[in-house]
Amino acid sequence: MKKLLLIGLVALAPMALLANSEGAETDIVQRTVNFVIFAGILWYVLADKIKAFFANRTASIQAELDKVQDTLKASQEKIEEANKKLEEAKTLAAEIVDGAKADIESIKKRVSEAVDAEISNLEKSFDERIKVETSKTKRQIVSEVLDELLSSGNVSLTQDELANIVLKKVA
Repeated sequence: MKKLLLIGLVALAPMALLANSEGAETDIVQRTVNFVIFAGILWYVLADKIKAFFANRTASIQAELDKVQDTLKASQEKIEEANKKLEEAKTLAAEIVDGAKADIESIKKRVSEAVDAEISNLEKSFDERIKVETSKTKRQIVSEVLDELLSSGNVSLTQDELANIVLKKVA
């Protein structure tokens, strides 16, 4: 209550002191004093609320800024981690490609050796088959010739001559 009375006295004092009885030629001084008093009263009444409002507003802005900075930092860490994983993946891919190339060369070499061995075996088999077939053909021809000669009776062979012929053919 004392404050209200004090404020009222302060507000009315300039009017009493600065009042002019001659008329209102210029009242700029009175209006300025009244404005300063009004601003002082407003400041006195609203100062705590204004300070609290701006303090809360500053705190909320700071909190939002901190949250954004934390999000930015987390994003940058994720980017760095992703870049590391990318580099590791590139290295692993290069190693896999090198390993695959080495495996391909190894497989080519083994297949080539197997093919060469198979060709060699086929050539040997073919040569042996030719020898066998040649031998069969010779025996068959000799058998036919002997049968023809023996069955015709035109040729008279003794046992010794026949044994010599057989020995020559066998050898």
